[in-house]
Amino acid sequence: MLIVIAVYVLYTLFENLILDPQSTSFLSHKSHLRDSFHLPVWLKVMYVHVVAACLAMASGAVNFSSALLTKSRKIHRFNGWLYVVCVLIVTLSSGYMAPHSTGGKAVSIAFNMVNMYWPAATVISVIKARRNQFIKHRNWMIRSYLFCFTNMFIHLITFVCHKGLGLIYDISYTIGVFGAIVLCIALAEWIIRFAFKKPAQIFYTNHRGF
Repeated sequence: MLIVIAVYVLYTLFENLILDPQSTSFLSHKSHLRDSFHLPVWLKVMYVHVVAACLAMASGAVNFSSALLTKSRKIHRFNGWLYVVCVLIVTLSSGYMAPHSTGGKAVSIAFNMVNMYWPAATVISVIKARRNQFIKHRNWMIRSYLFCFTNMFIHLITFVCHKGLGLIYDISYTIGVFGAIVLCIALAEWIIRFAFKKPAQIFYTNHRGF
């Protein structure tokens, strides 16, 4: 799983920073940009957003490793704080870009809802760890971490709607955004309830969390 995530992270960085650093393909779908849209600033914020999102995805994936938690809890804690900082950077940068979202106001509101829920879930997971409630910490981290895949789900659903069903891009992207949010929440709850029915013993033994 870590290899798959590493490949996806590297591809995302390559696509956004090297292959299409001006986001020409993505911006070509934006038909109603606000007067406040300023491309050089937007691109810089986008670069920060992409790098922070990739770091969050990578650090979060590593921290789900039971082997790492057993061998080096200092690295687990450092990685955890790195993840928290990256999530905050991602949501703050997303807050800047949200008003210029493809799909208009509805999509902007959806992104801002994520920008509130994602850091809240992350902070709750930290609080649970500090209170030694490690199973709850893990569960809230799952709820938080699934949002690292928001962009991937958005593009997947958008592609199916636009290329597969023939819907116009704005509508496809709007469905993609709302569909991705529902999918992230549903998958997290499914993983918590079914994939982790029996909590790993490691969370109960000498784990000092954050």
